[in-house]
Amino acid sequence: MKSILKLFLIALVFASCEGNDQALDASGTFEAVEVIVSSEVSGTIEQLNIREGTTVEKGQPLGWIDSTQLFLRKKQLLAQIDAILSRRPSIATQLASYRIQVETAERELRRVQNLYEAEAATRKQVDDATAHVAVMRRQMEAHRSSLDISSQGLISETLPLSAQVEQVQDQLHQSKIINPVKGTILTQYAQAHELVTPGKPLYKVADISTLELRAYLTGNQLPIVRLDQGVGVFVDDGAGGYNEYPGVISWISSKAEFTPKTIRTKEERADLVYAIKVRVENDGYLKIGMYGEVKLNLESGGDD
Repeated sequence: MKSILKLFLIALVFASCEGNDQALDASGTFEAVEVIVSSEVSGTIEQLNIREGTTVEKGQPLGWIDSTQLFLRKKQLLAQIDAILSRRPSIATQLASYRIQVETAERELRRVQNLYEAEAATRKQVDDATAHVAVMRRQMEAHRSSLDISSQGLISETLPLSAQVEQVQDQLHQSKIINPVKGTILTQYAQAHELVTPGKPLYKVADISTLELRAYLTGNQLPIVRLDQGVGVFVDDGAGGYNEYPGVISWISSKAEFTPKTIRTKEERADLVYAIKVRVENDGYLKIGMYGEVKLNLESGGDD
């Protein structure tokens, strides 16, 4: 009698497992896109206003890294630029004397022309006065060209320094800890007053308003799934039942993988599975790493 009862209980367990397999087609865990924010410069963290579990916005300032040396370097470069530019010649001032000489030569030419018309001067005097005006004008233009070249040369000397100023300015911007994505602080790796170097992780953030359930399908289930397909996602409610969430298939793997990965014999080909990701809106109860199950066909229970 005990043997019959034992066989009956075993059969009941198998039947129950078979019914669950028909109802729920795949299982996996929830995950999110996690971003590790790292330091971009070296220095001491002066302020870091974060706390694990808090929500932060994209572009929100969270602190800064000491940038005193960068600020002083920028001041030094700007002073060097000012010193170079202070040597630029004053073109207007240096050409003033040439303009006066040209104006004087032009007045002399007009006076000689008037005398020539009154037959009080010779043609040669007119030609000499005209030539003198032309010479003075050429001398003024030559001096202007020389001053322009000198001024442009000094400006060119400042270009490498200006590039260094832009580089330091970019480093000053990198000294500010600006949150790159909207999400929740998952892990804090650094504290205020710690010395950091470029690449040192500061904190991990993820947008958990929408999670993805990474589940696995067998090969015979693959033909009945497609991208953007609506599915049911079930999560244990802690009381022996399930909480149901609507989900959408956002990714389907193009390659099969073994489960477990150590099994690679020909006899175990049935254990090949395909990974999928199901996007689920989080109502606040879903957590990263939580276990969930997927029902592909809500009407037929996934028997297709």
